Amino acid sequence: MTGSDALTEDRTGPLCAAIAVEIREVRSLIDGLATLLAADARFAADYLEQFQTFDLIAQRADESAAVLDRLAAGQSASDAIAPVRLTAVHTRLHAALAEI
Repeated sequence: MTGSDALTEDRTGPLCAAIAVEIREVRSLIDGLATLLAADARFAADYLEQFQTFDLIAQRADESAAVLDRLAAGQSASDAIAPVRLTAVHTRLHAALAEI
């Protein structure tokens, strides 16, 4: 058994699923904050570039939660990471997996 397989062989599924829920709740809070701030048109116009960071945070949260969901469902770590679409996240996760 490789180190990445060990991640799914133990009983971390419920923990991974719970962390995925927490990440999605954080994403929801961030979305709410972004919506609140965007309601002020002048503020939104002044900080348009920074608002893109909210979107990036949401995308990264979604990808991370999805990986945890796949691990919770019993996929190997390598298979759980494979569908990650954000290149930087994909690269970092594969690098971390290589250290296991």
